[in-house]
Amino acid sequence: MSEKEIDQVLVERVQKGDKAAFELLVAKYHRKIIRLISRLVRDPAEVEDVAQDAFIKAYRALPQFRGDSAFYTWLYRIAVNTAKKSLMELKRDPLVTESARAARDEDDNPRVENEPSDAATPDAVLASKQIAAAVNFAVEALSEDLRQAITLREIEGLSYEEIAELMNCPIGTVRSRIFRAREAIAARLRPLLDTREGDRW
Repeated sequence: MSEKEIDQVLVERVQKGDKAAFELLVAKYHRKIIRLISRLVRDPAEVEDVAQDAFIKAYRALPQFRGDSAFYTWLYRIAVNTAKKSLMELKRDPLVTESARAARDEDDNPRVENEPSDAATPDAVLASKQIAAAVNFAVEALSEDLRQAITLREIEGLSYEEIAELMNCPIGTVRSRIFRAREAIAARLRPLLDTREGDRW
């Protein structure tokens, strides 16, 4: 069975009153939703609350879910709308904070204590931090549609087709947004990496 089919079976069980099936869906997608919301909500302390609110909304709306799109696509839209509503209520801009990104990166790439590093010289560490800061700044400076497209592609690893479905736009538009986002990020990195125009990274 595909992921979509497995999710649909779980959704149907929830619709028949099986709360444990919804807990399985939450367990499956909780980390992804947290990562998504942490890119939209500035305050890391609020991310979990927004995620919980999104899952509650999804649970209440599940009786109307008909499986026209993948469950994660549907859940993703609810999470984004919940985060945006939270931001509007708090009158905050959807920016990724360095602390939120650092916490997420630590979760995604846990380092083994005393792990040797070939490039752990002070100069290399400084350069790495400068590049990371430049990438973060460049991503934050993107328009919302470009930021969302590049995040879904490069961080979530979704296909162009999945992104087009999530963003409700043609694949050509997705390709254009990702290309423009990469160009904008490359322009910020060029002075640090000493690359020529036309080179990306």
